[in-house]
Amino acid sequence: MNEPLSDAHILIVDDDERIRTLLQKFLSRNGYWVTAARDAAHARRLLAGLDFDLIVLDVMMPGEDGLTLTRSLRETLTTPILLLTAKGESSERIMGLEAGADDYLTKPFEPKELVLRINAILRRVPVEQAVVEAPKTLQLGPVRYDVIRGELWEGDTLIRLTATESTLMRIFSANPHSPISRSKLVEDLGRDSDHAQERAVDVQITRLRRKIEADPKSPRYLQTVRGAGYMLAPD
Repeated sequence: MNEPLSDAHILIVDDDERIRTLLQKFLSRNGYWVTAARDAAHARRLLAGLDFDLIVLDVMMPGEDGLTLTRSLRETLTTPILLLTAKGESSERIMGLEAGADDYLTKPFEPKELVLRINAILRRVPVEQAVVEAPKTLQLGPVRYDVIRGELWEGDTLIRLTATESTLMRIFSANPHSPISRSKLVEDLGRDSDHAQERAVDVQITRLRRKIEADPKSPRYLQTVRGAGYMLAPD
């Protein structure tokens, strides 16, 4: 059974009152704490005073749309974001992932599928651990990855990672210098196996390289291995 994580607080952002009410009632019945916002400005006010475990965000909203809000939030926030889009084109989905979303769901959708997606994302969020022993680290040039804490640092600066990026780093750090196929990454991320999801992994890798590599277009540490997938090659 894919039980809901009942302590999770979800923020729904959608300009359609009917959809907001429907999702709020359905997610509440499934054990979540739910708060709803009618637009991006309302969402910003709520985020300024409350902490959320996940944001469900509509793309097509008047004023500041979901993609713009996602890009802006990603400058300071690592909270997982699931986008709701009325468009099924792969280009729209890729734009959402490039903006910093962790997943997407195309309207119309079954509310039960939304719960499954939310559960999958929340289970990927790294859990903070209290560790007494000295942390194990991987050195990636000037960047170091704390394997125990799941943190990426450059000097004294903590590099913010999204939930998906954190999961990818955990996967790669557990298998350094070993190629991991795109299909295996899709599976480990808890997503359905298809070409679109493999393309989505490519987008996430591109975003992660920007945080690791001095030259993301010529990666030294997060390498592409032809015919085999991707490989983390620490110093």
